[in-house]
Formats: sequence, C-alpha cells, structure tokens
Amino acid sequence: LAALERQIFDFLGFQWAPILGNFLQIIVVILGLFGTIQFRPRYIVVYTVWTALWVTWNVFIICFYLEVGGLSKVGHLSFFSLFLHRSWWREHGPGCIRRVVRPSAPGVLEDYSYVSVTGCIIDFQYLEVIHSAIQILLSV
Repeated sequence: LAALERQIFDFLGFQWAPILGNFLQIIVVILGLFGTIQFRPRYIVVYTVWTALWVTWNVFIICFYLEVGGLSKVGHLSFFSLFLHRSWWREHGPGCIRRVVRPSAPGVLEDYSYVSVTGCIIDFQYLEVIHSAIQILLSV
C-alpha cells in the first residue's frame, strides 16, 4: 500500500524515474507474495534481489534530496535532468500557500517555474525523505 501511495504522488509530480521504480516494486512484491505462498524459490530469490535494489534506490533518493555526498538538485545530475521531475509536495505540502507569479519577461510562456510557495509546515525534501525512509523500513 505504501508503494501504491507513493506511486500516486509521483504521478502527480511527473517524476518518471520513481514511477517506473514504484511500478516494478508493486509487481515484484506481488511475485514475492506468490512465491512465498506457493513456495517458488526462484520468485523468492527475485524478490530478495529486488529488495536490495529497492533499498539502494531509496537510499539514493534520501541522499539526493538531502544533498549528501555532492549530490545536488540544482546541479547537472544528468539522470534527473532527463526527466521533467518535480515533487508534487513542493507546491502541495502541509500548510503550503501556492501563488502563481507572472513572468517578468514579455513573451515567456508560463510554467511551473513561476509558482511561489510559502508557509509550508515541512519542506518537500523532508516529505520525500520520509517516504523513502518508510519504504526502506517496510523492505527490511
């Protein structure tokens, strides 16, 4: 259920790489449950290997949002630059007040970059970190 909840919020934020990871997580969890119930060792091995990859991915997400080890959301990390990636929580977090700001240059199309967000109780980075930490705890 936690992966499905995370999938929904990643769809809302158009985070395509995490959407693919969440989809694979849901499929492999179903296979792992089936393998456990039917005692299919190959399914259990696939589930075990995937769980190690899933924990690694979530540790990477935590490091990415907390900017640990030289990772930066503003830099040119090509993996995330390829995808138009924006956390849904950036504008819709608890207590956030969202305001659209008109572009200062004439002829510039309006997009997400002209949204001002204030008053958030907790920053979106920490909400994403909490989601990844919950995924790690459930995996272990």
